[in-house]
Amino acid sequence: MSSRTIQVSAFDLVVFGGTGDLAARKLLPAMFQRDRAGQLPDEGRIIGVSRRALGHDGYLDFVKKSLSTYVKASELEPEALKRFLARVHFVPVDVTGESGWPELASLLASGNEAVRCFYFAVSPDLFAPISERIGQFGLITDHSRVVLEKPLGKNGESAHAVNEAVGKVFNEHQIYRIDHYLGKETVQNLMALRFANRLFEPLWNSTHIDHVQITVAEDIGVGDRGGYYDTSGAMRDMLQNHIMQLLCLTAMEPPDAFEADAVRDEKLKVLKALKRIDERNAEHMTVRAQYRAGSVGGQPSAGYLEDLGNDTSSTETFVAIRAEIANWRWAGVPFYLRTGKRLTKRTSEIVVNFRPISHNIFDATAGRLSQNRLILRLQPDEGVTLEVTIKDPGPGGMRLRRIPLDMSFVETFGVSNPDAYERLLMDVIRGNQTLFMRADEVAAAWQWVDPIHAAWAHNDQRMHTYAGGTWGPSAAIALIERDGRTWLEDSE
Repeated sequence: MSSRTIQVSAFDLVVFGGTGDLAARKLLPAMFQRDRAGQLPDEGRIIGVSRRALGHDGYLDFVKKSLSTYVKASELEPEALKRFLARVHFVPVDVTGESGWPELASLLASGNEAVRCFYFAVSPDLFAPISERIGQFGLITDHSRVVLEKPLGKNGESAHAVNEAVGKVFNEHQIYRIDHYLGKETVQNLMALRFANRLFEPLWNSTHIDHVQITVAEDIGVGDRGGYYDTSGAMRDMLQNHIMQLLCLTAMEPPDAFEADAVRDEKLKVLKALKRIDERNAEHMTVRAQYRAGSVGGQPSAGYLEDLGNDTSSTETFVAIRAEIANWRWAGVPFYLRTGKRLTKRTSEIVVNFRPISHNIFDATAGRLSQNRLILRLQPDEGVTLEVTIKDPGPGGMRLRRIPLDMSFVETFGVSNPDAYERLLMDVIRGNQTLFMRADEVAAAWQWVDPIHAAWAHNDQRMHTYAGGTWGPSAAIALIERDGRTWLEDSE
């Protein structure tokens, strides 16, 4: 079974930061794969913009190196590569000055009727000056959009400043605040499972669901991102955006249509219904920690302070939170959120734990009854698992066991899932904002996160530690176990 590929309209994708890491790792490979799949029209162009004076041939060399590094060799067919490189252009631009902008304007004018997408793959402090000059040089058309990469500020105030600066030049319907987690197949299948199957939605409430766990775990450390990460931390880097978006999609009410604003209206309601965590209860509801030396995959690993080269940092590399949503659907259902670096393995998943059955008709010889679980795996192997209890086959009496009904998307559909950026870039060109954040969503997320940061600072909340290669500090285990529950990996 294969998906149907529909070609997008003619476009110019202008990548500010066109020689940066994001362009090399994600954007260029994503566009190559969509070209290879036949989704890009002949008129589609990719324009790299950077301060580096590479020249056209130099930039083509950069693109070829990026593709050879991040695309499988078997997929780099000569004809596909030749066709893709013919789309690529390069303009050296001083984004905070004047040089290069007239040349960029001249190049864009040659594709005047095309959808014009400006991708800001740069530091957020450049969003305002780039937007200002895009307006100054008259580069905005009726079919223009702008893509903003995270982080959108470091708190509510700075996020508001970013949104305000960009909003002076672009209208809200032209702004695409990207979170690549929303482009993952499993995230979109969460909505399909809930709203396209009668089986789940009647059970999707506090009457039938005991609790929800959302985990985004990485087995790597900060690597060469230490400078950025130490000013951000796990809360800003992962929880405030990725995990909170997963929380919203898990908990939101059914929208009246699968349309951008209808979906985002319901996500916003979830954010506004989150119970406040501040200096009164943060110590009881949150855990922050830093990884120390340990062993990952059988190999010794350094601690965060060693990776950073700074023995005084108080930046968290792990966060666990017990969140609650104060509405009719979810009253009394805890959502346990956690993310961290240098954990046991790389995994992202949503685990919906259903309540035990009301009455057990089986005697003790049948064994322990397990609760049903629905597990949505976002990485590394995207898929869905529903755990149910059945009778163990054989004539030896009634013995119960929990088994997984497992669906791996790769095995089921016979194709590898496209990278999230492939889907999201095509949505930008198509003008579909469903999987992108609206300004009020960003503000509401910060309104919940900012008091937690303030509480940590005000209370001087303890920074726990954990050995690299483990599932985090013991305090994170205590956070969930004092409610009589366990994290998924502890309950196997």
